[in-house]
Amino acid sequence: MEDLRIGVIGLGLRINLALSAHRPGKGSVVTAVCDADPAVLDKQAKRFEAKLVTEDYRELLDSPEIDAVIVMTPDDTHERIAIDCLQAGKAVYLEKPMHITVEGCDNILRTAYETGTRLYVGHNMRHMGVVRLMRDIIVKGVIGEPKTVWVRHFVSYGGDYYFKDWHAERGRTTGLLLQKAAHDIDVVHWLAGGYTTRVNALGDLMLYGDLPRREPGTPRPDGWLHEFEWPPTTRKNLNHHIDVEDVSVMNMRLDNGVIAAYQQCHFSPDYVRNYTVIGTEGRLENFGDGPGDTVKVWNTGPTGYRDDCDIAYKIPDAEGGHGGADPGILGEFCRFVRDGGVTDTSPVAARMSVAAGYMATMSLRDGGTPYDIPPLDPELIAYFDRGQR
Repeated sequence: MEDLRIGVIGLGLRINLALSAHRPGKGSVVTAVCDADPAVLDKQAKRFEAKLVTEDYRELLDSPEIDAVIVMTPDDTHERIAIDCLQAGKAVYLEKPMHITVEGCDNILRTAYETGTRLYVGHNMRHMGVVRLMRDIIVKGVIGEPKTVWVRHFVSYGGDYYFKDWHAERGRTTGLLLQKAAHDIDVVHWLAGGYTTRVNALGDLMLYGDLPRREPGTPRPDGWLHEFEWPPTTRKNLNHHIDVEDVSVMNMRLDNGVIAAYQQCHFSPDYVRNYTVIGTEGRLENFGDGPGDTVKVWNTGPTGYRDDCDIAYKIPDAEGGHGGADPGILGEFCRFVRDGGVTDTSPVAARMSVAAGYMATMSLRDGGTPYDIPPLDPELIAYFDRGQR
């Protein structure tokens, strides 16, 4: 089997994904790289044996020696770049979130449908051991039929990862209830077996709004992703413009009747996702979300508080970024480019997670007023459900 020839657009924070794709002789090889920042391009291009190095992604699209592209640029650029790639006939791996608006997502889906070019969206948490384990438990009926899902997301590095660069700006992300929560909303949908139809949310910029910021045009300080101030109130060198919330909560009603809730805080001392799924015959909860951690199930009772459980499942060991999710999702993408067909990730699900996060952000900024999720064209749903055939 010849290596799939991949071009990478964007060499920033998700560079490890591109490195996972660069496996010469093992199925895929990065043959072209692009970044609009010449300093980043010069530094990162050396990590690949790329034949084409450019600051203009359109040069990749003109090359007949590229089979597929991985798009890892800032969120607000996804619509334009993805559509250009699809129209050029290049299979696309588009990093999540698909875009920062519902309309942008729908435009991408429509282009993939009209061109017949394969589209894959990088919701890599569907390949994380903790998520796949929880889904397996649910599918086996261990807790009965899911009825409610709760997610608490503690983001200890929030002030560093999300408030020192473009993530802090509404114009680039819409908000972190979309940008950051898109992963977890997608997981909620996958575990619960449905899509959100109605949301309401509350939130605020509670802590990072008053901390020292850099002047416009000032680069991020050296070591900004390796040297973390604590407590959060001592953080400095934040982005010059901050107008997204650092605390948010949202409630969701799904099309199958499931009720779900998501909570996010960007100044927690620890970094972990905590999921609880309650079904008709029990509940599950994860304690830690990495390899070797535990998912507990309680499915006998009723009782008072029990620290132990009825069944304890160990999250399997894995190698690679995000608990093995990065190599897992790249493997699925390469298979999909070659053979097509249904995948564990879903462009429709990616759109629905953005739609829920977007409308929840609108609700948050409208005093918690409930918002309905705009429906997606059934023709598009059917096309992607068939594996884009």
